[in-house]
Amino acid sequence: MGVLDGYTVIDLSIAMAGPLAAMRLGDLGADVIKVEPVTGEWQRSSPAGGAVGKEINASFLSLNRNKRSLAVDLKSEEGRTIVLELARTADVFLQNYRPGVAERLGVDYESVRAVNPSIVYVSMSGYGESGPMAGRPGQDLLLQAMSGAMYSTGRDGDAPAPSGTFAIDAVTAYSAFEGALAALLHRARTGAGQLVSVNMLDAAIAVQMQELGVYTVGGVPQTRGTEAHAHTYIRAPYGVFATGDGYLALAMPDLGVLATVLDVPELATMDPHVDGYAQRDRITALVRAALARDTTAHWLAALRDAGLWVSPVYSYADLLDDPQVRHNGSFVTYDHPTEGTVTTPGFAFRLSATPPEVRFGAPRVGEHTGEILRALGYPPERIEELADQGTVAHV
Repeated sequence: MGVLDGYTVIDLSIAMAGPLAAMRLGDLGADVIKVEPVTGEWQRSSPAGGAVGKEINASFLSLNRNKRSLAVDLKSEEGRTIVLELARTADVFLQNYRPGVAERLGVDYESVRAVNPSIVYVSMSGYGESGPMAGRPGQDLLLQAMSGAMYSTGRDGDAPAPSGTFAIDAVTAYSAFEGALAALLHRARTGAGQLVSVNMLDAAIAVQMQELGVYTVGGVPQTRGTEAHAHTYIRAPYGVFATGDGYLALAMPDLGVLATVLDVPELATMDPHVDGYAQRDRITALVRAALARDTTAHWLAALRDAGLWVSPVYSYADLLDDPQVRHNGSFVTYDHPTEGTVTTPGFAFRLSATPPEVRFGAPRVGEHTGEILRALGYPPERIEELADQGTVAHV
């Protein structure tokens, strides 16, 4: 049994942040009912990276395990009634519509709370529930840009570079997951539900606690060096460097030790806490020139033996083959009824008594509509009638 076994989550979210948050609750044992249009959530037909599956593409598959699918037309009165009937006995209701959409559909917090006062209602948005940007679309790249996170990356003179992952979507998902668990704990203590509001902008700002604090508390302006790759508020050398045959990442090494390993005596004459900032471009250039003289394997061994912080720069293929990743069980492999053997990222934390697990893979469109409606008391002939009129998917 998972720690959330017996809890029910109604998931009306789309894209990445909402589905990931709901999936994490499902990984912990919650019964997550994914409510999607009769034709299916748009991401089913818009796969990230063009990774099209047999019936379910890779992006949808990776964000919707441990969920049952109810395909229903929420714009119809009967469809809305079905969802509110589900909400009567649910524990968490999660949606990431733009502000105002849930109200128009009749599934906003006040409408859901009217049928279930103890509900934990998680509302996710791009910029907040109100304010000058509230109605704008929230998308990961846009939030990386607006939050200041992107401004630090790359070299001075070049355009700021976005992250290679949907980092803001991910941190927003975990913020919603955290908020839902906190509200469930509060409800367990008091019996009272509440509204949990999460937006991508605040999540993106909050995750930059250290970086923004350097500016807001320390008064250090955000800059990019001509040689350094990233995080110029951290002393050099810091970043990714080319070797003779690849790349490695080097983080704040002792300059004296580094001088010996790289055979660059000039580095030993520099004060890391003064020159590490004032001479960061010079330090970076010296390190770059030295590392280019030999292979990644050579430098990884030499730098690690010297106790310095260094890492290879992996591709996904390298990552899957890494001994530590295999030891941790960082990926999960399971059989899916339409997609065959599936391998996806696993769980970010472990619980010794109630571990998260993959109970089943992402559902087909409306796969569980019939069983969900039957559990609500709908007779078979009424389910067929709703399907014929397009209110729910044919099952």
